[in-house]
Amino acid sequence: MAEKPLDHESPPPASAGQSLPLDAPVAHATPGSDTEAGAALRAENAALQDRVLRALAEAENTRRRAERDLEGERQFAVTGLARELLPVLDNLRRAIVASEQPSPQGASLIDGVRATERLLMGVLQRVGVQQVDALGTQFDPSRHEAIMEVDDPSTAPGAVAGVMEDGYVIHDRLLRPARVSVTRRGTSRDAHHEHIPSKQQQ
Repeated sequence: MAEKPLDHESPPPASAGQSLPLDAPVAHATPGSDTEAGAALRAENAALQDRVLRALAEAENTRRRAERDLEGERQFAVTGLARELLPVLDNLRRAIVASEQPSPQGASLIDGVRATERLLMGVLQRVGVQQVDALGTQFDPSRHEAIMEVDDPSTAPGAVAGVMEDGYVIHDRLLRPARVSVTRRGTSRDAHHEHIPSKQQQ
C-alpha cells in the first residue's frame, strides 16, 4: 500500500505546556526604555542632593541660633544680681540726700556714702547696667512708669517733670522703669472755661 507523503507546508502547532525551541527569537529592551531608566535615576539623584543641601542649611541655621542664644545668656546672666543691687543703690542715694542736712558729722558721712555709691555704680556698669535718663525727656512708656500727673507751665505736656525712682537698662533690655511724674496733657484750665457760658450770657 502506498504511503501518504508528509505535509511540510504547515508545521503542527505547539501545545499549551510545550517549551519554545532554542533558536526562537528573544525580545530585547528597546533603546527608549534605557533612556527612561536613566532619566529616573538622575531625577532621584537630584532629589537626594536637594534633601542633603536642605538638611545642611537647617543644621547651619540651628548652629547660628544656638550661638545667638548663648551670647544672650552671657549678656543677661547677671540680670537677677543687678536687680537685687538696685534697692541698695536707692538707699545709698537717700542717705546722701539726708546727710546733706547740716550736722557735725555730715561732711565725713557724705563722703563715705558717695564713695560707696560710685563703687556700686562701677560694678553695675561693668556688667552692662546703665541709668535711664528721664528728667526733662518726653514720657516713654517703654522706659518710664508714670506715678502722677502735675501742672508745670514751664514744661511741655507729656514731659517728665520729676523722678521718684531712677530706671535702669542692662545692655539694650529694660531692667527697671523709671518712676516719674508727668506734666498734664490736654486743654488748659482757661481753655476749659471758654466752653462754659457765663451767667451774663444766660
